[in-house]
Amino acid sequence: MATLNTKALFFTTSPRTPAKIIPEIKLLNDKFNNRPWNKVSQEQFIDELAASSFFAGVGSPSDKAFSARDRINRAPKSLGFVDLKPAVALTPAGHAFVFGKRPQEIFLRQLLKFQLPSPFHQENKRIQGSFCIRPYLEILRLIRDLEYLTFDELKVFGIQMTDYHRFEDIKAMILRFRQNKENHRGTYKRFVDDAWTNTILEIHSDRIACGKTKTRETRDASLKNFVKTQKSNLRDYTDACFRYLRYTGLVSIAHRSRTMSIFDSKAVEVDYILSTVDRNPVFIDDAERYKAHLFSAGTPLLYVDNKDNIIDSIMRISAYTKRDLLNMNIEQLKDLRDNIIAQHKESVIHEQVSEIKSYALYSEIIDTFNEIVSDEYYDAPLMFEYNTWRAMTMLDGGEIKGNFKFDDIGQPLSTAAGNMPDIECDYTDYALSVEVTLQRGQRQYESEGEPVARHYGQLKKRSGKETYCLFIAPSINMATLAHFYGLNHVPIALYGGKSKIIPLELDQFMQLVENSYNYKHQPVAADVRHFLDTVIEQGEIAADENDWRERIQNCVDTWLVA
Repeated sequence: MATLNTKALFFTTSPRTPAKIIPEIKLLNDKFNNRPWNKVSQEQFIDELAASSFFAGVGSPSDKAFSARDRINRAPKSLGFVDLKPAVALTPAGHAFVFGKRPQEIFLRQLLKFQLPSPFHQENKRIQGSFCIRPYLEILRLIRDLEYLTFDELKVFGIQMTDYHRFEDIKAMILRFRQNKENHRGTYKRFVDDAWTNTILEIHSDRIACGKTKTRETRDASLKNFVKTQKSNLRDYTDACFRYLRYTGLVSIAHRSRTMSIFDSKAVEVDYILSTVDRNPVFIDDAERYKAHLFSAGTPLLYVDNKDNIIDSIMRISAYTKRDLLNMNIEQLKDLRDNIIAQHKESVIHEQVSEIKSYALYSEIIDTFNEIVSDEYYDAPLMFEYNTWRAMTMLDGGEIKGNFKFDDIGQPLSTAAGNMPDIECDYTDYALSVEVTLQRGQRQYESEGEPVARHYGQLKKRSGKETYCLFIAPSINMATLAHFYGLNHVPIALYGGKSKIIPLELDQFMQLVENSYNYKHQPVAADVRHFLDTVIEQGEIAADENDWRERIQNCVDTWLVA
């Protein structure tokens, strides 16, 4: 059981991306079902996870048991996907989430049941009576009532709504904030930071008054460090709330403005939720009844659980008539709706690709890269993958596949899974994987060195073609450069012989895009391959990795330049 110690909303933060819950609890079910969840099984789980094909982390942590609890006892347990007592088991909701056809629907039901307090999250005696809320339900209500909610508004004001009876007060605070920020356009960052600091000072006023400002992370008990730590916590909670609500398919994210809003087509579904789902926490002191409530796969009822409603939804997005649909059962109707939406999404993506290939979005793509590295986007890693996919699509005539997920309207939803390249390019007679990261320094080498090479080897084996890889980052760490330089010189069976991995700094990649834009003809696959072969050849004759770096720059400078 976790303890609520502060008067601020709590959101599960691990795993950070909801889609990662599925393979991890499936692994838990496959290997540890009906076993006690103790230190032994927890350490074994982390070893199994580290060895799995989908894991995107860096090896095994030093405290394996803690890491296992961090991944399983947070979101999977709190949202009712796994039961850990008396032994490990997937719940009905967990089974539907892992093996069902509509994981987003199940995820939404579980978010709506998440409550504070609960038998899983009890209040500290010091703040007894502070919590009475279903957090995701009330944040969804804020978004609907206010038409949108920004990241800053949630982290400063929404996070204070520990009791749903304060809903109107929090809403009024946000509206006043919006009015006041009009007077701080040139100093907005300072304005919001001051408001955020004041929120933290108010939330923790009793703790500060008692001098209890030391945190677990450091020995520094200064008020400045305490506020900094609490800001980091609230930022993580806000990010988790954004990601988890986004996964439901009800909300869209405007990455540039860091704003969350309800999809127009989903407004009727949200209104149904807000009018039918109980706002009060239930079974706070009855663990067994709470678990039965939480573990159910079919509650609460959603708008699309009603046959008339799902028929109406299908008729609004297609040419089907009521007569066409009446003889179908609810599951058949949901399958049909999902197929219609998938076809629409593919059509939207196809239109995007046509526009991108015409170079009509050249300036926007370049501007987006610059804004991403300036930290002006929410979920910058996702936008980096998406924008690189757009750039590769524009750069040449290959079949370019982004492995990140798109939402129902063709916008990026989540990054590529850990067992595949970020982007795969098929050029008929050769293949190219593209990996991107915003990681810098030693962390870049630790996080990306082995996965990039592994994905490269997998693509080479799967395609049966000569294969290359571009690794793109704002800056290339020297250890990363040396690692790929070495791999390119040593035959390794796991990677199909000598690898052909080319590290590029983002400025260099953007220069390649600019060169293709200014080229007298539309670049073709042979043009791209000429660049790749030239860089690899220069690596063969380079004195060392530093010499190769200079030669890569020369290849960039001269590609497609008459």
